[in-house]
Amino acid sequence: MYNIPPQSGIAFFLHAGQRLAVSDPLGEQVADLVAFNRNDILEALSSRRTIDYASRIYLTTGRKLYSNRSNVMLRIVEDNIGRQDFLLTPCAVPLFRIIYDDPDPHPACSENLAAALGPYGVRADAIPTAFNCFMNVPIDGKAGSIRVLPPRSQAGDRIVFLAEMDLLIGLTACAAGQSSTFRFKPIHYAIDG
Repeated sequence: MYNIPPQSGIAFFLHAGQRLAVSDPLGEQVADLVAFNRNDILEALSSRRTIDYASRIYLTTGRKLYSNRSNVMLRIVEDNIGRQDFLLTPCAVPLFRIIYDDPDPHPACSENLAAALGPYGVRADAIPTAFNCFMNVPIDGKAGSIRVLPPRSQAGDRIVFLAEMDLLIGLTACAAGQSSTFRFKPIHYAIDG
């Protein structure tokens, strides 16, 4: 089991056939996950393709996560929560200024992912929409408006992915206040197989 400290991010390789378990050790904390083809970083996780092929925005056990080239990158094999978010981009310093009116914001998931993935050749503007583990984003059916509510995860909840190709993974303990009930906690992950 590995630990991602609050408001930080890491990058690592995941081989085809390995399982990645992302867990929330303390509860109510989001983890942003992005993925790239290890052999060609221009192929990246795609919320657009995944939502198109699934015909739904809430993805859980049994669902496939596709790349921008329509290849399956990950499959969800276990999900204690049953609802994750794949609409919102990783939080960023401008978001903190615009939404939270924070004149001196701390590093955000976008910056943390860019720093972690940069040594592997991933440019900051190539980071895709994240699969936001444990994020609770309900949608108003009439207006189409969205809200970010406290994560549904409780201590020990997890989601497990099976890698369908060799991947470079970026993973964070989300730095956005709404995604952690403004308490900023760690995220754990484990690799099996």
